[in-house]
Amino acid sequence: MTPAVDMVNKAGIGFTTHSYAHDPKHESYGLEAAEKLGIPPQQVFKTLVVALDGKGLAVGLVPVSASLDLKAVAKALGAKKAAMADARSVQRSTGYVLGGVSPLGQKRVLPTIIDASAQTLERMYVSAGRRGLEIALSPGDLCALLKAEFQEIAK
Repeated sequence: MTPAVDMVNKAGIGFTTHSYAHDPKHESYGLEAAEKLGIPPQQVFKTLVVALDGKGLAVGLVPVSASLDLKAVAKALGAKKAAMADARSVQRSTGYVLGGVSPLGQKRVLPTIIDASAQTLERMYVSAGRRGLEIALSPGDLCALLKAEFQEIAK
């Protein structure tokens, strides 16, 4: 499958995968996933890699219906500033292509912050490591697997 699915399988936690036919013309990978799978956009989270001032890369997970608050994610990670990482850095660090970046099974484990809204959900959906494939699992399991934190980072 993908490194993301392998990671969750090895952890022995409950999850499901959901695939759909990706349309390269669709402008938002996350909203496309929500639409094609019939899931509320608040349950589908996008994986956004940020560059922190002098502290390397990190990951912010926010609902596809929201945007990442760069100031909030920087503060949550103890940095002064955060900016979206360039595509080349993202692909090199995670091993995934844009639109298929999963927070799971990345080449290098990056500090991760999950938007606090996920805590209200029974299941959340994140990319399973390729365009057109999502993985659904409990927010608590995802947080534990990634050694992440929940913080308010969406706007």
